[in-house]
Amino acid sequence: MFAQLIGTVELLEEDERAMIKGLIINKFRGDKTILDPGVEMLEVRSGIPVVGVAPYLQIQVEDEDSLTTRFDHQQEIGVIDIAVVRVPRISNFTDFNPLETMDGVSLRYVKRPQELGNPDMIILPGTKNTMEDLLWMRQTGMEAAVLKEAFRGKLIFGICGGYQMLGETLSDPYGVEAGGSIKGMGLLPMDTVFAQEKTRTRVTGNFAVLNGAYHTLSGAELEGYEIHMGESILKAEAQTATQLCDGVTGEKKTDGTCLDNICGTYVHGVFDRAEVVESLLKALGEKKGIDTAQMKGLDFKVFKETQYDILAAELRKHLDMKRIYQILEEGV
Repeated sequence: MFAQLIGTVELLEEDERAMIKGLIINKFRGDKTILDPGVEMLEVRSGIPVVGVAPYLQIQVEDEDSLTTRFDHQQEIGVIDIAVVRVPRISNFTDFNPLETMDGVSLRYVKRPQELGNPDMIILPGTKNTMEDLLWMRQTGMEAAVLKEAFRGKLIFGICGGYQMLGETLSDPYGVEAGGSIKGMGLLPMDTVFAQEKTRTRVTGNFAVLNGAYHTLSGAELEGYEIHMGESILKAEAQTATQLCDGVTGEKKTDGTCLDNICGTYVHGVFDRAEVVESLLKALGEKKGIDTAQMKGLDFKVFKETQYDILAAELRKHLDMKRIYQILEEGV
């Protein structure tokens, strides 16, 4: 590990190396004193101080998209079974962590139609390229499999890019994704047009009064963030899914679309509140003819804060915070 890191530093240009003010060794397991000679060698060879050795911690913080092991997790099918379509460019999949914590709920990531099985709900997640991942779904047969389940009355939920896929058309006049226009899945009466500027903001709000399978979500409070390109334009028969307040501008706005058993939103973190998860499980229970009242959700927003507090406290113990603050004050 040290040899690789030293080699990487030595390959940097002088001005690039000058921008690196400190090194942190992360997720170290074992007795740190055994590592001390290596740390000293690293500092001598690289010319950069090591400002801390952080231990491996048993905490639940959100995974990097490319580093997670969640996709390969095997589990038994639960009383409520939820399948997330694992598109090639999946992003923000931590939206579904609250569902994974529920007793009696299985949450599976599937990338082939034969893996879909007979889920109670299918989720289309966020993606770094909506149009390319929709074409992938089309080519692999996953789109046809999802459409079949939708017409059977299964609950389908899309978030951000997954929400955009559910509409009738996707247009990219500025070439920010694949360019041109393609047909959507046609499950929601809306059209999406990609813009040159990305929407980035935090939001609070609640679900609207919904009809159909998602009626149990009516009025449930939610909180999250938006990070997406483009705008989805609803058609006459479409029902708005949520009512939001922009946390940056204070603007009141509507978001998402809902039609019977199909629903979508741009809000990441939509399942973080226990009220939303419990209302969703109630909807799934009604469809399945079972009582989910004992299946209580976790307030994931509060849970995440406690996990980050643990992380911060441990890092303060093992990092040279005085040196780090000095680096920050001095700047590049």
